[in-house]
Amino acid sequence: MAYFERMRDVISGPFSLETIRQRTAAGWQMVSIEWRRELPDGEAPAEGVFDEEIPYGLRISDDCARLEADPTEHRVLMEMMEMLAQDFSYSAIVSNLNEQGFRMRDGRPWTRVAVFKMIPRLIEVGPHFFASDEWDRRRQRFEQARPPEKI
Repeated sequence: MAYFERMRDVISGPFSLETIRQRTAAGWQMVSIEWRRELPDGEAPAEGVFDEEIPYGLRISDDCARLEADPTEHRVLMEMMEMLAQDFSYSAIVSNLNEQGFRMRDGRPWTRVAVFKMIPRLIEVGPHFFASDEWDRRRQRFEQARPPEKI
């Protein structure tokens, strides 16, 4: 299997064909050119230009080159996962999150519908969570708190 390295050049001046020649000589292949312009006053962005949402639990890194875990959102996802594993109702999950002071991205309190809409994201991050040391600690804690099953 071939592996590829990617690099992004940020152009701060006029476009230079010399840069393309240098990169090509070094073995790089051009895979994309991105254009931008400042919108004239009164012109709105085209429909759908900014509608890609960053997955909940992630944020753009400080260097703007990748996505990284958002500590607060990661904790919310972990709390939701733990409460679902303990068979809490959506109402109980909402109450717990709101009582702990957690809010949705838009600043509003959590709702049952909002928690329900997080289920696909929880399914997506589940394997990563279940393999973590943090999940092992949480699992042990709630298994100790669970009453013994009747036979």
